[in-house]
Amino acid sequence: MRTLITGITGFIGSNLAEKLLEEGHEVSGLVQPVIGRDYKSIEDLKSKANIYTCDIRDYMSVRESIRKSNPEVIFHLAALSPVRLSFEHPLEVQESNVLGTVNVAEATRDLYNSDGTRLIAASTAEVYGIQPLDKPFTEDLTLEPSSPYAVSKAHLDMYLRMMNKVYGSDVVIMRNSNTFGRKYDKGFFTEYLISEMLDNKDIYIGAPESIRDYMYVDDHVRGYLLAMDNSQAKGQVFNVSGGIGFTNKEWALKIADLLSFSKEKLHFGEYPPGYPKRPITSDQPYLVLDSSKAKNVLGWNQRVSLEEGLERTIDFWKK
Repeated sequence: MRTLITGITGFIGSNLAEKLLEEGHEVSGLVQPVIGRDYKSIEDLKSKANIYTCDIRDYMSVRESIRKSNPEVIFHLAALSPVRLSFEHPLEVQESNVLGTVNVAEATRDLYNSDGTRLIAASTAEVYGIQPLDKPFTEDLTLEPSSPYAVSKAHLDMYLRMMNKVYGSDVVIMRNSNTFGRKYDKGFFTEYLISEMLDNKDIYIGAPESIRDYMYVDDHVRGYLLAMDNSQAKGQVFNVSGGIGFTNKEWALKIADLLSFSKEKLHFGEYPPGYPKRPITSDQPYLVLDSSKAKNVLGWNQRVSLEEGLERTIDFWKK
């Protein structure tokens, strides 16, 4: 199939592109025009994929890029994603994530009418926000986003569901939980823990009792692959997640055990010096998703155990 990935240089986008190429699909990708942008995440892809420079915030730029690539499936992954930084840059996050989504969705509808091209979009577990529950969340819960980033993704989520109901647009929305296996970014929790422990540095866990679930990147990407041509997926929302909750403290201790890292260098209840803080009232104490629907409709399951995924990630950062 002809596929287009917005945000192909990102963590999930670059991994998805590799898998699509392995399966024999034609891959195009959109990259934001940024001075000094680092393309190392797609270094191996540039000769195999069609890369288009596109400002996701500009409708005509988006429309022309989609027209050139003429995709049968669009994976809309482009976004500004660090949750904490969204509190410091709320306007930039809304402009990129909200306007970018509307541009992609409306350009797709304009070019292919309602049902010519499937649009699979990345929402996030963050859209659930703070819920009065302590069991895995299902897709029918009311969205209660608690950060500027989560609000922008809730907008994506609701806008695309509206397009399906009103226009019959072929959209699929993926709400994915915490994913690890990054190769170029130490700023996210698991990669921060691994890289700092390997350097024998002190580790700071700001919210040790907050509960999250995790999955390795290959399982995340497979959710998108399974949604490509599943007829039952049209207009649907799917949670894709590990489903087993760990406190931040438990997750840090798990990684410390794998690395034989000294527990004395773990500081619970403290953030790293200079780390951007988010308002305490925005912290979700529990964020674990129920993936039953994705298992039943898409045939998705978690194939890479957390231990194997962590070992793969550790091996990469060791090198």
